[in-house]
Amino acid sequence: MNALLKRVWIGLAATLIVSLAAVVAPDHVQINDDGRIHLGAPAPTPPPAPSTAAPAPESTSPPLTRDAVDEVIRTAVGAAGIDPAQGSPTIAAGADSRRTGWTAVREKSAAQSETNAICADLERQGWTLNPNPKGDRPDASRSYKRGGWYLVVSTRGNSPAPSTAPAPTDAQTHLTLTGIQLNLSDIPLPEITVRIG
Repeated sequence: MNALLKRVWIGLAATLIVSLAAVVAPDHVQINDDGRIHLGAPAPTPPPAPSTAAPAPESTSPPLTRDAVDEVIRTAVGAAGIDPAQGSPTIAAGADSRRTGWTAVREKSAAQSETNAICADLERQGWTLNPNPKGDRPDASRSYKRGGWYLVVSTRGNSPAPSTAPAPTDAQTHLTLTGIQLNLSDIPLPEITVRIG
């Protein structure tokens, strides 16, 4: 029985890790049609034919500090017409220099347009949108990267919120921005294959 529980917990942990990796670093997670998941840098692609133009390289920006990311969040929230004081930080200032966030309870009817305005301002500030492995559903979380940081913008009602945050009603949801500093170049990602199912 203990061996079975151990296998179940290992499977759940692997699934959670892969899911988080797919949100934070979608370009390092590939899922095959047969259900196999590959972690690590994608296989190199052949160079484009001479007749096609090469895409512009992703802009690199200097590393950001947590204070700079907090200011980015406040600016983006303000661009959506929301007073940042209406929400609350998800990580106390000074508690963790590699994580930050902000959340507020918003009306569902306005949350999507507010999310769109926040995302547009993040792009205006130079943040790069990560491709979403779940497609472009309107309610899907969006992930951005810049200067070693990843920002996830979410409007899900079950987002983690500080214990002091009010619980949303049926007509409300949490609008949450979560920032985490990751330097994936410092972490060697081996090629791992996980078979689910």
